[in-house]
Amino acid sequence: MTFHIITIFPKIFDSYFNESILKRAQKNKLINIKIHNLRDWTTDKHKTVDDTPYGGGAGMVMKVEPIYECLQDMKSKIRKSSKVRVVLFSAKGKRYAQADAKRLKKYDHIVMICGRYEGVDERVAKHLADEEISIGEYVLTGGEIPAMVLVDSVTRLLPGVLGNSVSLNEESFSNVIQNSKFKIQNSILEYPHYTKPAEFNKWKVPKVLLGGNHKEIEKWRGKHSKKT
Repeated sequence: MTFHIITIFPKIFDSYFNESILKRAQKNKLINIKIHNLRDWTTDKHKTVDDTPYGGGAGMVMKVEPIYECLQDMKSKIRKSSKVRVVLFSAKGKRYAQADAKRLKKYDHIVMICGRYEGVDERVAKHLADEEISIGEYVLTGGEIPAMVLVDSVTRLLPGVLGNSVSLNEESFSNVIQNSKFKIQNSILEYPHYTKPAEFNKWKVPKVLLGGNHKEIEKWRGKHSKKT
């Protein structure tokens, strides 16, 4: 899978994408991350990517032209048989969830448009993007952090990325825990986690987790799971 990120701050991703699981996934050629500097598709000497909004108002709005040119250039280099999805990060977009990560992992190329300033010309959302995504009910300074979230959440679902595939099956937000007395579905779950030592500062790990009875452990986790 290839992730394309359109941004005016290409170096902002250097640290996060060059550590841990994402670094290994790239090294093992399980994913490819391409950062595209939007200013490379401007035509004026100042490499202008924004302008004042029609109708007045504070701030600047990102222009449609360079985004259009960038997408056209990018798509011309992608095989026509490839499955491509163009995502615009926007405060008015659909709330991003684990189900979206699972849906997006089926594409060959995910193109992400990172807005800045007061927003992006609405013609990008209407005519160029396949969908608008928001990662929460708050305002960020740009779409770069949401892009990191999407790349991380999708990448870890791809075969071979995580060292222990069992962890995907037991994940919070995707698990279904059920036994004779307890059943949780629709799956946005989180249960408490513990590790060694079994006792620290008089704080003890629940005995059921130390006993090795997997049915009882599953029941305990179901009982203490919280739906978020």
